[in-house]
Amino acid sequence: MDQNAPPTANSAPTATHPLPPPEASVAQRFHGSRAFAHQVVLITGAGSGLGRALALTLAGAGARVGAIDLTPEPLLSLAAQVPGQNLAWASADVTDRPGLRAAVAQLEKTLGPVDLLIANAGIGKETSALDFHAETVAEMVNVNLLGVANSIDAVLPGMLERRRGHLAAISSLASYRGMPQMAGYCASKAGLNALLDSLRVELKAHGIAVTTICPGWLRTPMTADLNRTLPFILEADQAARLIVEALRRRRPFYAFPPPSAWRVRLLGLLPCGLSDWLVFHLLKSLDQKEPLIIQNGNRRSP
Repeated sequence: MDQNAPPTANSAPTATHPLPPPEASVAQRFHGSRAFAHQVVLITGAGSGLGRALALTLAGAGARVGAIDLTPEPLLSLAAQVPGQNLAWASADVTDRPGLRAAVAQLEKTLGPVDLLIANAGIGKETSALDFHAETVAEMVNVNLLGVANSIDAVLPGMLERRRGHLAAISSLASYRGMPQMAGYCASKAGLNALLDSLRVELKAHGIAVTTICPGWLRTPMTADLNRTLPFILEADQAARLIVEALRRRRPFYAFPPPSAWRVRLLGLLPCGLSDWLVFHLLKSLDQKEPLIIQNGNRRSP
């Protein structure tokens, strides 16, 4: 986990072309659809986990990827895996609106106007009712909700002017209902779903698609150390391929894997008392022994 402080609003973002890729990189091994060939795709939280897998998958599909993360180090190693001139990067904090705008503007100078935004950067922390602090909730809302709004703000004017584009954000199955010890995370992701739903209705008439992505558990560096059983867990590269296919189809909403998605949806349809009872006993059965920490990308150390 990164211990460096985020850049200030006055710090200049940096972009670079990749180093020569190693043999048999992830990007080279991906032979998916060429629907994204020559499209400019901007990904936040691209340095690790799902964001990194998405960057490699889309670069392998021919996209020109603009990768943003909090610090340069993971982006340099990402660039080393991408062939040719298919990736440029910039370090920026998604909660720093001016700094993020500057980073996006610099990437667009290098790659061209953004066709697809994938707002992936996010964090999560345990929010126990017995040790509740508003600051913890605010931190997650600032990154998971307002950070996405800042990312959209940086690319939407250009999309409206061109009357085409695609906005996507990584939410979570945890957005469907509140879960014990996850109040702040669930609230931030539920708010994100509402934001995207509202934008989708308005932007359709302007030629801009909006996609909400709700994954379940993913095997990333952040979940590797959790001392609990994670049901229906997927590898990050598996999830990335599923997400890219959903984006290719311009699906408005995509929740996966199906077993987890249907269970969470069912919880929302049950009477409140029964739903609460099932959630309590489900989490108890997972035998969680450590605080839950979830992070997409490399936004900030919890």
